[in-house]
Amino acid sequence: MKNPRPCSVADTLAVVGEKYALLVLREAFLGVRRFDAMVRNIGAPRDVLATRLRRLVEAGVLEKLPYSERPRRFEYRPTPAGWELQPVLLMLMKWGDRHLADRPPMVLEHSCGADLTPVVVCGHCGQQADQGTLTPHVQAPGWTRTGPAAD
Repeated sequence: MKNPRPCSVADTLAVVGEKYALLVLREAFLGVRRFDAMVRNIGAPRDVLATRLRRLVEAGVLEKLPYSERPRRFEYRPTPAGWELQPVLLMLMKWGDRHLADRPPMVLEHSCGADLTPVVVCGHCGQQADQGTLTPHVQAPGWTRTGPAAD
């Protein structure tokens, strides 16, 4: 399509939508921040993982910090922008646990002691945001909810 809908989802996928990018973030959120451990846990080819890490650093999602001078080695830590993606991964995990797994491969315990069940809520009123509570208001010039505006 020549002029697809302007969309923050598409823009975000340009940064984290490549294969292995979200798995790199999963590992970083779990505290696995060194290259060799990420290769082991993700199963990505080393060259592919190096490319994903470089792109995530360039996009400001991860920061690359030295942890050894001899030999020079780095670890990758989420930036504040990277940490903002954690709820996205939690919701993807919830969906996968519900629709793809007989039994969740990992359970996250909240600080209250209960297993985490992530939900999206309105930051203003605290009500759960779901299909019945959302109304789109298109801000992109020339577009409506259903597509390009009629000329």
